[in-house]
Amino acid sequence: MELHLWLSLVTICILGALSPGPSLALVIRNTLNGGSKQGYATALSHGFGVALYAAITATGIGIIIVKSPTLYAIIQYAGAAFLVYLGIKALMSKKQSINLTNENSNGNNANVTTNINGWRDGFLIAFLNPKLAIFFLALFSQFVDENAAWQQKAIMTSTVGIIDALWYVIVAYALSRGPILEKLKHNSHIVDKITGGFLILLAARVVLN
Repeated sequence: MELHLWLSLVTICILGALSPGPSLALVIRNTLNGGSKQGYATALSHGFGVALYAAITATGIGIIIVKSPTLYAIIQYAGAAFLVYLGIKALMSKKQSINLTNENSNGNNANVTTNINGWRDGFLIAFLNPKLAIFFLALFSQFVDENAAWQQKAIMTSTVGIIDALWYVIVAYALSRGPILEKLKHNSHIVDKITGGFLILLAARVVLN
């Protein structure tokens, strides 16, 4: 793959990763409530889910998803249901007593919520988004043809996943350190309510559309 094409792909992927959405809201929530480890887990598993979708698209299977209304709808509604599940959990959260002085050297608070599953949440919120198939079909059509070697497809797939995961790792790292952490943790219940409402609204948008 030529360098200028790869740099163009990198630029588009960075802009896509920076776009706010349910994934960013989830990384923020899991980092605040589960500590930096759960934030990193959410980021890495989300990157893996995105890379998996990219690989599915690059191998041609993504076309099947897009051209099959039933399959597309199943994935779409499953994603909406998962957003509702996460949203309700966030709305039901209560203010917690947090002792910031007990934070260990890795940036993890001793009193974080333990029922956060970042590996599951990050992967599912990416994989249950069939719009990624459409995005990658449109994107990859500009950079790869059907006769492209598997090495080129592998480079594109890994680039997409690494950039996505790296961005959310940076978000989790920034949120788990510094003065912003204290303010956010003291108001984590408010952040949860906002996040929960946002996720449910996104789910409603998916269903209505």
